[in-house]
Amino acid sequence: MFNKILIANRGEIACRVAATARRMAIKTVAVYSDADANAKHVSVCDEALHIGASAPRDSYLRWEKIIAAAQATGAQAIHPGYGFLSENEEFAQACVDVGLVFIGPPPAAIKAMGLKAESKRLMALAGVPLVPGYHGADQDPALLLREADAIGYPVLIKASAGGGGKGMRVVEKSADFAAALASCQREARNSFGDDAVLLEKYVQRPRHIEIQVFGDTQGNYVYLFERDCSVQRRHQKVLEEAPAPGMTPELRGKMGQAAVAAARAVNYVGAGTVEFIVEQRSDGSMNFFFMEMNTRLQVEHPITEAITGQDLVEWQLRVAAGQPLPLLQEQLKISGHAIEARICAENPDNNFMPATGTLQVYALPPCVNFEPGNAVVRVDSGVRQGDPISPFYDSMIAKLIVHGDSRAQALARLDVALAQTHIVGLNTNVQFLRNVVQSRSFVQADLDTGLIAREAAVLFKQEKVGLALAVAGAIADTLLQERAYEAQRADRAEWLDPWARRDGWRSHGPSGRRFDFEFAGQVQLVQMTTLHDGALQLNVAGELGVFAFVAVTHGIDVRWGERRQILNVYRNGAVAHIFSAQGATQITAIDALAHAGDNLVEGGRLTAPMPGKVVSFAVKAGDKVKIGQPLAVLDAMKMEHTIAAPMDGVVAELLYAPGDQVPEGAELLKLVV
Repeated sequence: MFNKILIANRGEIACRVAATARRMAIKTVAVYSDADANAKHVSVCDEALHIGASAPRDSYLRWEKIIAAAQATGAQAIHPGYGFLSENEEFAQACVDVGLVFIGPPPAAIKAMGLKAESKRLMALAGVPLVPGYHGADQDPALLLREADAIGYPVLIKASAGGGGKGMRVVEKSADFAAALASCQREARNSFGDDAVLLEKYVQRPRHIEIQVFGDTQGNYVYLFERDCSVQRRHQKVLEEAPAPGMTPELRGKMGQAAVAAARAVNYVGAGTVEFIVEQRSDGSMNFFFMEMNTRLQVEHPITEAITGQDLVEWQLRVAAGQPLPLLQEQLKISGHAIEARICAENPDNNFMPATGTLQVYALPPCVNFEPGNAVVRVDSGVRQGDPISPFYDSMIAKLIVHGDSRAQALARLDVALAQTHIVGLNTNVQFLRNVVQSRSFVQADLDTGLIAREAAVLFKQEKVGLALAVAGAIADTLLQERAYEAQRADRAEWLDPWARRDGWRSHGPSGRRFDFEFAGQVQLVQMTTLHDGALQLNVAGELGVFAFVAVTHGIDVRWGERRQILNVYRNGAVAHIFSAQGATQITAIDALAHAGDNLVEGGRLTAPMPGKVVSFAVKAGDKVKIGQPLAVLDAMKMEHTIAAPMDGVVAELLYAPGDQVPEGAELLKLVV
């Protein structure tokens, strides 16, 4: 076994690999960029080396620097994690060439499966079912259009060299094909350095089910069952679960055997995932087609660990060290059900726009045990409270994994754990995940890749806390802070003087205090009345109720009228972030003087929603545009975002050029009416 390994990655996967290495008494070396100088993964490893600037192309994709770091520190092997260089056969070969062990498959296997067109050819020879499509080397746009027309719409365009939803578009009609192809090719070039694409028939109501496979250097292969990854946005996974609901032993065996055949076809070694598109037929049966093979550990590997009781990173290390697989197929069993939720810095209500900022509050649910197979609740995370989420890397903050004896139990545990996840400082998808988990389709396991679109009415822009409790929580927190301030006053005699008290006390009759808030886009004027006996009343939107609160161990016990809940309240300037059992919300205290004139918005401005690079402009100065018309494309967090016209108008000026880096809020162009 190795004495020391270098982890050629960052964030939660680097921390995850380091945790298993530590348990196995293997020393670890971290690498980091400028942006990650103080990152968690640097602190959890035994050593760390700086390898370059913040952008991945200047650091985590510079494999010559990573190999030099391994040699300088005496590491015997390199674990690539996932993403970055994990599926780069040149990097894997370079490791071999200098005598380092690449903890992954042989370079030839990466190359064979990394090019989707070549992998389709190999799978056809191995007898693995394929979706109808075009996988040829000729990338002439006119030919690709003809092939798409021949396949029949809808057609899926996919980057041949990549994954993770990058360079992928669904095209509904022939007229949209050229624009979608150009966008896919740009994303593919930026993400993988290769703009080749393939075409596939887009299967209606498909499920995305993948099989975890492992091979060793002795020629042994196993599959560690399946994961359902059907809940996706932008072709990227949101929730994953294992085993797949509705999976029969017969279908599981067929898919597992097909996955092993795929691995054998390329002499695979280590951890890999064979992904299938599963067609749901009207008679309830399912048919599966090979989609691609990911030649690395997957983001969602913890749910396989949960149902099998195996540490897949330990398996990787043992196989890479030349040891046989720890278990054979007949020794592997499924225990219970596991679900993983990807917690991301993004705004689901704004087309999942990635977000940046600082984790001012980062409170996670209590974890029972890290060990695979034993954890009721597990969190894999590469950040800590106070850390920044930058625009340079993927938007995922953490993975929340739950395990139960049944799917229903796992589902209930996931909802509770999400409710206990409190993040303040930037937009996240936590409330959206709760909405998905509670949706009819997910509860009933009516799964396919269109679930989010189908359930959109109950997933987006949902207010679960409500005005009354939001107001009550914000006021309770304000009063508690005021009382704490008064309690700390050095002049205690002033506090004992009733005429100096600041809590609204009067010698006779009630007293009033007004609070102004903005909630869900509306201004709310709230009146609080202090009665002669000291009791409080709140008038919220014309409804009067008794108001009481008390600080408790895990929040504030708030009562307003007939409503009573334990709330957690966190302040971020004027904004109070309210977390309850039902969900989370925000309410803003309004200072009328401080905000005077805020409603005077200059018209005709279009700004960058987040830091990024200008890819292209679709217009020039003097062009007339219509509301909703695409104006520019911005590349941020490895995805392209289209900036559309908010109104009819004329382009007065372009303020940047393609290739320019722009900060969040930068004005990209001017429109005049």
